[in-house]
Amino acid sequence: MVAANSQQSISITVRAWRQPSRNAPGKFVDYPATNLNPNMSFLEMLDVVNDDLVRKGEEPIAFAHDCREGICGTCSLTINGKPHGPGEGIATCQTYMRSFKDGDIVVVEPFRAKAFPLVKDLVVDRSAFDKIQQVGGFISVRTGAAPDANAIPIPKADADLAMDAASCIQCGACVAACKNASAMLFVAAKVSQLGLLPQGQPERDQRVLAMVAKMDELGFGSCTNQYECSAACPKLISHDFIARMNRDYLKASFKAVFKPTPAVAGGGAA
Repeated sequence: MVAANSQQSISITVRAWRQPSRNAPGKFVDYPATNLNPNMSFLEMLDVVNDDLVRKGEEPIAFAHDCREGICGTCSLTINGKPHGPGEGIATCQTYMRSFKDGDIVVVEPFRAKAFPLVKDLVVDRSAFDKIQQVGGFISVRTGAAPDANAIPIPKADADLAMDAASCIQCGACVAACKNASAMLFVAAKVSQLGLLPQGQPERDQRVLAMVAKMDELGFGSCTNQYECSAACPKLISHDFIARMNRDYLKASFKAVFKPTPAVAGGGAA
């Protein structure tokens, strides 16, 4: 007798983007994925497909992954036209095959953005995010040990907002979902994460100016307030952070323009 709560296996066709290198031509190739457990994750399904390809002596599909727990942001795939797949508030590794129906054709492709050049198949280079982080996503003030840092009173509303912003896993779904390939949600989260806390105040103006400038330099598009970014975000980071960053950017730009000229020796102005 079959248990009442057992689920039948499903079979799908994986239509995967195959491209051996950045400058080589690419194309979609169909692969059968049969007898899948509905509770299998999407990445486990790709493992099954790759095992079959290896047994046949064919090149496996290249895709990026690491923790497989929705924490690292590495598993950046577009599934049926949506970054990370059909779910809401989850990464690709948290997408399960029960989200699909038996007989479905599932289209899998890499994140498409000028600033995320393709490496191979479903893998893209997202080091542009690292470069944005490196110009301002840090603090230089010494906070001491944990008890010292925790001794600074922070309003709960600010602490909660900072934690919401800090939940960004740097996956790039916001860029892939945006028609302009804008990185505004990512940058806004990183700017706000530190700008909301006392420890981030000394470099607040410098941070937002530097990170926005680097974002523009790297070829990300402009934000046109369609909010696809927050809809695709696996951590559901609000687009309200973009408005917060825009305010910080305007204030910092104004201060930079009207910054007093330092006095020279003798008391005169430079």
